[in-house]
Amino acid sequence: MKPTSLIRAFTVAAVTALALTSAPALPPAHAKPDPKAPDEFVALRDVDPTILQEIRYTTPHNFVGEPIDGYRKPMCILTEPAAEALHEAQRELLRRGYSLKVYDCYRPQRAVDHFVRWAKDLDDERMKPEFYPRVDKSRLFADGYIAEKSGHSRGSTVDLTVVRLPALPTRPYVPGEPLVACYAPQDERFPDNSVDMGTGFDCFDTLSHTDDPRVTGAQRANRDLLRGVLAGRGFVNLPEEWWHFTYKPELFPDTYFDFPVSRRSLSGHRA
Repeated sequence: MKPTSLIRAFTVAAVTALALTSAPALPPAHAKPDPKAPDEFVALRDVDPTILQEIRYTTPHNFVGEPIDGYRKPMCILTEPAAEALHEAQRELLRRGYSLKVYDCYRPQRAVDHFVRWAKDLDDERMKPEFYPRVDKSRLFADGYIAEKSGHSRGSTVDLTVVRLPALPTRPYVPGEPLVACYAPQDERFPDNSVDMGTGFDCFDTLSHTDDPRVTGAQRANRDLLRGVLAGRGFVNLPEEWWHFTYKPELFPDTYFDFPVSRRSLSGHRA
């Protein structure tokens, strides 16, 4: 190649490279914005900051073994009537030396979808020794432990327990630590500052049925305390889960929401 041709070829290549590197980048495709919560939803902490919160699905300490889709912040969101009713229940319990503690409140549909995907993966049983040691994972749908819709997504259902005051601290879960069955004696299973309810939260076992006849003594009294106080404020217990209550009448009995659990989902609401 002649020198002039070589120079010309080099110049063309350099100009092309410069054009490619200096060309403005195409704007990224904008993701669809997350939906917002209706005005009827509130943060429980804004209604009653004394109610303890241990939102398990923001952590890996749950039956899936990882943080759940849609839980951006460890906070309880509920419809306002349900939150106000919990406030009234808390006032009664505080006078008796106890506090409510919530594990889960509003649950976005994307979180329910996460549960469904996990339940269909029969090879993932990392949390089985704690949460469902006596249940074959292939039975989770048939036995009613997992479903494609949850009342939590309607905003008036809450999972909760009772804690004796002063509340003792609980240590964090360490992923990979040895797991103990959720129905083991309280001093053997994963520590929780809750009073003894006979099982841990989210225990997939018939012993979690609120009126299981094997639950007696102090455990029975504790379950009856929780159910009695909440029933007096309009909450109805799910018989298969001592921790699960729905405020009636529901504001949204037929709507399953999917806004994330975060303060941003409530932005623009009245203070």
